[in-house]
Amino acid sequence: MPRTVFLLSPANLSGLRAKQLTSPRAKFDAAVQYRSPEGVPIALAFAFMSALYFRGKISYALHFGGVPNTFVITTGFGLVPPDWALTEPRLKKMQKVDVDVKSRAYAKPLRETASALVAELEDDAQVVLLGSVATGKYVDILWPIFGNRLRFPASFAGLGDMSRGGLMLRAVRANRELEYTTLDTPRHRQPGGSGKMPPLI
Repeated sequence: MPRTVFLLSPANLSGLRAKQLTSPRAKFDAAVQYRSPEGVPIALAFAFMSALYFRGKISYALHFGGVPNTFVITTGFGLVPPDWALTEPRLKKMQKVDVDVKSRAYAKPLRETASALVAELEDDAQVVLLGSVATGKYVDILWPIFGNRLRFPASFAGLGDMSRGGLMLRAVRANRELEYTTLDTPRHRQPGGSGKMPPLI
């Protein structure tokens, strides 16, 4: 079977659950790990911060792709594996960087790590973005690198984050991988974007 690599969009780093994780008074395991010199695996931290949506994404990616084929999009560090250590200094750096293609601090590391990844992919490999393609914040950087290899779950269209998370968890329980669609049909970007882009969801 052709290799499938999963790219997961990041969690909200400024929400209530992010504040709970980073609280010096928090006693739960992920928070204790976060405060340690070794840090907490980013998959565990983001699953807590984002609850159902990221939990669905990471469960789905690890089930159908495994750790070697799962990468998390970060602000400031590009693509990182799910066991990448999230420490206090790293999170503070990430919180200062916006998910904006105009931000060099965001775009440069993502472009560099994506380019390194594509260089080692087989010709028939596909790269599945588990995240929004409704704006260019991911696609504008990833599409020029991966081209027609870049895909997304067709059933994501029209669903909110929570519904997507539930959909992926059900797919894992059923051991039934979702169908993917390519991003090769140009459409106009939503307000605030530039040029044309693949189908909107």
